[in-house]
Amino acid sequence: MAQLPIVFDTVVHMLADAGSRAGAAVAVSCDGETLTYTEFIRCVGGFATELQTADNIGDRVALICGNSIDMAIAMFAVHAAGMQEVPVNPIYTRRELGHILSDAAPVAVVYDDSVSNLIEEICGELGISRLIKIGGEGGRRLTDWREDNGAGLPQPFPDPDSLATLQYTGGTTGLPKGVNITHRQIATNISQREARWRTRPDREFVLCVMPLFHVYASSMCLHLSVYCRGTIIIHRQYHPEAVLAAIEQDRISLLPVGPTIFNGLMAHEKFPGTDFSSLHRSYSGSAPLPEETLKQWEALTGCQILEAYGQSEAGPVLTANPDDRPIVPGSVGVPLPQTEIEIVDVGTGTNVLAVGEEGEIRARGPQIMSGYRNRPEETAQSLRDGWLYTGDIGRLDEDGILYITDRKKDMVIVGGYNVYPREIDEVLFAHPDILEAAAVGVPDSYRGEIIHAFVVLRRSIPDAELALTEYCSAELAKYKVPARFHIVDQLMKTTIGKIDKAAMRQSLATD
Repeated sequence: MAQLPIVFDTVVHMLADAGSRAGAAVAVSCDGETLTYTEFIRCVGGFATELQTADNIGDRVALICGNSIDMAIAMFAVHAAGMQEVPVNPIYTRRELGHILSDAAPVAVVYDDSVSNLIEEICGELGISRLIKIGGEGGRRLTDWREDNGAGLPQPFPDPDSLATLQYTGGTTGLPKGVNITHRQIATNISQREARWRTRPDREFVLCVMPLFHVYASSMCLHLSVYCRGTIIIHRQYHPEAVLAAIEQDRISLLPVGPTIFNGLMAHEKFPGTDFSSLHRSYSGSAPLPEETLKQWEALTGCQILEAYGQSEAGPVLTANPDDRPIVPGSVGVPLPQTEIEIVDVGTGTNVLAVGEEGEIRARGPQIMSGYRNRPEETAQSLRDGWLYTGDIGRLDEDGILYITDRKKDMVIVGGYNVYPREIDEVLFAHPDILEAAAVGVPDSYRGEIIHAFVVLRRSIPDAELALTEYCSAELAKYKVPARFHIVDQLMKTTIGKIDKAAMRQSLATD
């Protein structure tokens, strides 16, 4: 197998190494509060020791918190305690939280004061008695150990092959599934990513505006920062003006965000006056990146966007655009070291397709999940003969570069023709008067399905629907042209900022 940059046994080993090499450097900053690596390790170790009991090694701890220094401490502390973290979106509904907490069966729950009433009620119903509230009246801070010279990471460090994280998938369709990931899978994937996107030790300032409970932020903000002994600057929420100010004032060098944020920043009135000279790299993940966004961002900031592809089940990164060669627009790069990607037929998943043919993407590598919690049938469906079947549609070119066409379930059949909405999205994004767009399939009694497109305009267009129909007709085969355009003020999005096509389809079904 290809040699990787240093691979730590676990992220706890990685944090300990950063503390020994850069103890006085600032590890984390949020709202003006900072912790050096030495202080951060004290807090992580102190809370980890508190969480541990003689018989709870391997048990789960739910973290229902927004972005904060406390959340960063808790994420490392659960790992350091030899337990499995369950990061959960704090703005989930009662139904969503109830399902996850019931399925995960945590022995403890760490939660923000802002959601205390709901969490305490649900936990009471489920018989979860160990509750740790952060902030507010009667709450606490996990920074209390920062001056405690006796606090340190508990020994022994976790077994690399034990479970580290139970990451619930978005649940945009059906009930969320818990993805079991081991320490070794996480640590290996960090080094695989590092092989493609080399960081600069002791020099990086990473802006974290993506939610830490999501695998993209934990991987590309928190873990990335500690790996390179950098500083993570955490924002509690995304505000474009605050992000632009931080890039300039905090001299941000690494910006891992999603396509929606890139578009939002470029549309902001203060964008043209922002100094981007410190920005070394921008990363895009969590959703497909339109080619037009990639081109505009690089032209306006001088900093290219490096896009990766992956999912919670894959540790999470599978492919990446290398930073040492020109980016191929529309692609998500090549497989990470020690990672294999194949395109197989959608029907059986057993026939490997030729170069250029579209089919389901399957992947194999040391970062792939162990399986879904409490879902043996779905685990068997997703993990077959050592391969992870991603449910995504794509193709490989002759250079082994991967292109994502769409989600398998989002494929639309119009009059017997397969249509992939991602292609339509790209055409619409290229229109100079369109800020954001998303195409979805809608049932139709005549054609089986037809395409509807939701569009957010930068500026008003006379006879917009007719103009966009003519525009698409010049770019797409007739059966791919949307039958309807819905001009909206903003696209429906999930709580982590992904364009929510499932909600769009549902809205059309209920009209």
